[in-house]
Amino acid sequence: MVYTSQQWQAEYTDRTELPMLLDPSLLRAARLIYRTYYEVHPEMTQRPFGVAIDRYTHRGKLIFRTKPILLPQECFVPFSQLEAEIY
Repeated sequence: MVYTSQQWQAEYTDRTELPMLLDPSLLRAARLIYRTYYEVHPEMTQRPFGVAIDRYTHRGKLIFRTKPILLPQECFVPFSQLEAEIY
């Protein structure tokens, strides 16, 4: 499931630990964004909360706040989904 900005904000307050199903291409793009950031900035020790990614262009940015503000075409990929294949 891909969260739009309104869905994420609505479900953020009462999230459960159920796994989210994301579009595989979005998940790959989000992991690539995270990996690239980590390779360019290895001295950064703060773990991101997730990645905000555009559903159409697959461009994104790391989010370090607990309540991300997303544009209508963006979705949020939480760090728990990113690290599933990293380790």
